[in-house]
Amino acid sequence: MNDTEEKELKEALLAEMSGKTVSQNSKHLIHCLSVIGQIAGHYVLSEQNKTTKYEHIIPALVAIEQDRSVEGLLIILNTVGGDVEAGLAIAELIAGMKTPTVSLVLGGGHSIGVPLAVSAKRSFIVPSASMTIHPVRMNGTVVGVPQTLSYFDRMQDKIVDFVVHNSGITEDSFRSLMMNTQELVMDVGSVVDGEKAVKLGLIDQMGTLADALASLYELIENSEKRYL
Repeated sequence: MNDTEEKELKEALLAEMSGKTVSQNSKHLIHCLSVIGQIAGHYVLSEQNKTTKYEHIIPALVAIEQDRSVEGLLIILNTVGGDVEAGLAIAELIAGMKTPTVSLVLGGGHSIGVPLAVSAKRSFIVPSASMTIHPVRMNGTVVGVPQTLSYFDRMQDKIVDFVVHNSGITEDSFRSLMMNTQELVMDVGSVVDGEKAVKLGLIDQMGTLADALASLYELIENSEKRYL
């Protein structure tokens, strides 16, 4: 096996692990990154759960940002939430990329899926999709001390600040959706459909895959030359 074949094999293995697809014969060379199921963080989830592992996504994003041949990144989202810290770490990386990025929400953008959706430079949502917004939760043993409540408040503030900074929604509107007690059965929060998400400024616009790709191509063509 020569060096070229070895490199292609490594790239194929990385793509298989991270759910990443590279479009070769297209107008622009883009990567498609899918974030589906639960965001798996520091703990391994059950094999019955469909997961997106942050230890796969993070190096993939670094590789995409470094690769001079990659002109854009399309992020497909259909997530049911998961590890908040891991999801926010991924969202921060995407928001800090110079590579043109566009997100498309399909099905659901649950919990930490909201920061992931707004982390791209432009965000889209299909008409049938929805986004579930609720306060930060924790599984497992919770110590009933003031420090635990303080941790929840700080983590929630981080998420609110990130979403408000990377979208057009106001802090008051987002917190109101998060603390709504009138919509979810035996729960706190809100389910926002595509049209309402756009109206609130949470998502940039409604659209399909073709719309998201057209927007990504526009970003690529209007962007400055990559600095790497």
